[in-house]
Parts: sequence; C-alpha cells; structure tokens
Amino acid sequence: MEGINLYENQLFSSIKEIIIESRSRTFRMVNSILIETYWQIGKTIVEDELQGKRRAEYGRATLKTLSKQLTLEFGSGFDDSNLRNMRTFYKAFPIRDTLRHELSWSHYRLLSRIDSEDKKNYYINESIAGNWNSRMLQRQINSLAFERVLTQPDSILEKQTIHNFIKDPYIFEFLGLSPETKNSEHSIETAIIDHIQQFLLEFGKGFAFVARQQHIVTDTSDFYIDLVFYNYLLRCFVIIDLKTGELSHQDIGQIDMYVRMYDDLKRNPEDNPTIGILLCSEKDETIVKYSVLNDKNNLFASKYLLILPKEEELKQLIEHDRLKFDLSNKNN
Repeated sequence: MEGINLYENQLFSSIKEIIIESRSRTFRMVNSILIETYWQIGKTIVEDELQGKRRAEYGRATLKTLSKQLTLEFGSGFDDSNLRNMRTFYKAFPIRDTLRHELSWSHYRLLSRIDSEDKKNYYINESIAGNWNSRMLQRQINSLAFERVLTQPDSILEKQTIHNFIKDPYIFEFLGLSPETKNSEHSIETAIIDHIQQFLLEFGKGFAFVARQQHIVTDTSDFYIDLVFYNYLLRCFVIIDLKTGELSHQDIGQIDMYVRMYDDLKRNPEDNPTIGILLCSEKDETIVKYSVLNDKNNLFASKYLLILPKEEELKQLIEHDRLKFDLSNKNN
C-alpha cells in the first residue's frame, strides 16, 4: 500500500511540474505578445502625431476619441491614460529588438518615465538579475537606488567590482523601526533577519545570507560577527558590523580585524578577499578620511536610514556623500 501511495505521489509531482512549466511558458508568451502589441500601438500613435496633419490639436482630445473607439470594439485596457503610456513606452524604447520579454508591462510603464539611458539600463538589468516584480522596481526607483551605488560600470561587459555593489546610504524603512527611538544594534540585527528578503533586495544582486553572530575562535579569544553574507558574483564573503551612534576609530579597527581574521580562518582558497562593511547611523567623514577605510579597497563605511526621505532630501544627501567620495579618490 505504501508503495502505491509513493508511486501516486511521484506521478502527481511529475504532472504538477508539467502543468506549472506549461503555464509559465504560456504566461511568457502572452506577456511577450502584449509588450509587442503595446509597443506597436505606441509607434503608430507617435508616427501619426509626427505626420503633422493634426499636430496643433493632437493630444488628449485625439487619444480620448481613440480610447472610446477601441474600448467599444475591444473592451477594457485602452483608456486614454493607457494609450499615453503606450506612446511614452515607444518613445522610451524606439528599437523593438531591445525589449526584454522577462519584464512585464507594469515594469515598462515605470521604466518609460526614466529619462537617463544609464539609469534605465541599470534598472532593467537589476530587475532581471534580481527577479524584481514591479512593486520592487518601484521601491528601488523611489529610493534612488541607481544614485546610491558608489560607482557604475561604464558598460554591461565591464568587470564589476565591489564599488558597483556598495550603496551609501542604505535605506531600511522596511524594518519598521522608528528613527526617533533609541534602537540597539541587537534590535536592528533582529529586524534585518526578520525582513531578510527585503534586506537582500536593498543590499543588491548576488548576496546570499550565511550567518548571524558567527562565532570566530582564535587561540586566545572568541569573537562574534554581526552578519555574514556571500556574494557569488564577486566570489567573496561580505561581513557586516552594525553600529548605532557616531562612528569611531575603535569600530574601524574592529572591522579591519574581523576581515583579516575571516580571511585567515574562514575564507576558502578559491574565494576572493573578504569585504567588510560598517553600517552606521552616523558617519564622521573626517574619521573615514584619516583611517584605514581610506586606504583599503575591501573596507567600507555606509550610513543607513530607517526612513525613506523625500526625494529632494535624499538627492542632497547622496550628492554630498558622492562629492566627498570623489574628492577622497582624487586625493588617493
């Protein structure tokens, strides 16, 4: 009897996989057709507009009339707002062969509003690599993820470095912690573990969680590292030390020691050197400038925020930090 049940379970699992794969292929096919249809509609609208025969009055009135006709003929999905989205979509992606069918119409509506090609390509590549849904993409755009990465590779083929992954500042509004409350390092660490999927989204592509409070034993002492990750794209361990309050020389000395210790005791021969990141609520740029952080390519200090600031405030903070980062690199 048990043998029959096992056989039936295996049969069910096999057929279940066939159905799931079939539905997945169907979704990809339908999505691909939908994207190309909307692109073609957008192209037709733009070309008609550019003919000039109705240029003066072309716009909302024309699209409203067109919307009524299409809705009457084909049903919902062709309101004037969506037709404007299709028009914007084509203007943002005028070459059909560049469309990525891994992305949905919801993705493309968000991407079409981005005016910078570099920024647009960043979000396309990150969305596909990280399997972001449109809600995740919206959050990353709103939080200026592109601007917060320390440096961007000049091309998609360029070899990436840790500078293409590290952000400053990091934004942890999803932890649900109030910046008005005195949060302990333990409470922040616990909140990160409770929201690990969102943390990995914010942290960037290629990161996998390894350990919390990893125990490191030397001949004379015991140490506990707050958080340990592995980046399979950079092929290295990334250790994180959480700090509340102002950054100190002692904090920098500690992360430096942890990185050396991890390289000596935990790193595998095929791994690249370990990266250390100090996540701190307050960052003293003078301390950063005159410490080992300014001399090493594997030690970083990044500020974290527990709320998502208004866009203008965040832009000012990023520009301020980038100016200091660029001056520091120039001096080196």
